[in-house]
Amino acid sequence: MTHIPQSEQSMRSEQSMHGMHHSMQSCIQACMECHQVCLQTVMNLCLEMGGKHVEPEHLRLMMNCAEICQTSANFMLSSSTFHNRLCGVCAEVCDACGQDCKSIGDMDECVEACMNCAESCRQMAGSSMQH
Repeated sequence: MTHIPQSEQSMRSEQSMHGMHHSMQSCIQACMECHQVCLQTVMNLCLEMGGKHVEPEHLRLMMNCAEICQTSANFMLSSSTFHNRLCGVCAEVCDACGQDCKSIGDMDECVEACMNCAESCRQMAGSSMQH
């Protein structure tokens, strides 16, 4: 058994925490960006364009995506022990929203924000599964 000096153990722990902090901060930013883009898109672009953009299932999905993203960011900001599980659900919702926006069209900014958030949340949840 190799003895690691206390200062080296502390430094390793700090580096590990810094890495985790950086990835969590990136995920918080991705969630906040997705929340903003989805909310602005649904309340402005979708309502103004009409047609498929205002079908009930699409509007619900976009609002659900905006809400889960904001909630996920809040859970991470508050250091909730449940943030990993919530991020897993957030990734699923963002994937679904991104795919729906892509299939409807004219929503590239939303698609990109959803896909970025889904990937970041998948990493935060500790899952490499893609849907």
